[in-house]
Amino acid sequence: MHDNAMHHRLLQLLQQHRWAALATSAADATPMASMVGYVPGIHAGILYLHLSRLAAHTRNLLGNGMAALVIGEDDTGNGDPQELARLTLQGRATVIARDSEEYPAARARYLQRLPAAEPRFDFSDFILFRVEVDSARFVGGFAQARSFGSDQLRNMVTR
Repeated sequence: MHDNAMHHRLLQLLQQHRWAALATSAADATPMASMVGYVPGIHAGILYLHLSRLAAHTRNLLGNGMAALVIGEDDTGNGDPQELARLTLQGRATVIARDSEEYPAARARYLQRLPAAEPRFDFSDFILFRVEVDSARFVGGFAQARSFGSDQLRNMVTR
């Protein structure tokens, strides 16, 4: 698979889904995985998460900021699951302050994709995070894998 086709499939997977597995770790290095809604930023190097402080994964992000998200192609129950496309994104999550210049645009982008989340923006325990992706690993199927760095991801414009 050539680069343009792989970029297209990576972006397609990132943009067509809204639900990802989030991996974090606690201060004692205990790993944790949970499912979260996500929204891509203006390029593949930024993601937005809107999470409750009550959740352990949020406390982990507030503690060390390290995050990995896995987005996978839907499994229809047919064929070999090793052929399903998947994307792992690794980076650092930081809180977007409600009074920052970035917050209104990030909130609007999030709600454009996940409008049902709007009431949660009024809850004081919910925080909007920006995940700056340092690296990504895209697997398009058996023997079709490629790693991408942050510079490459920033050049992949999303809708």
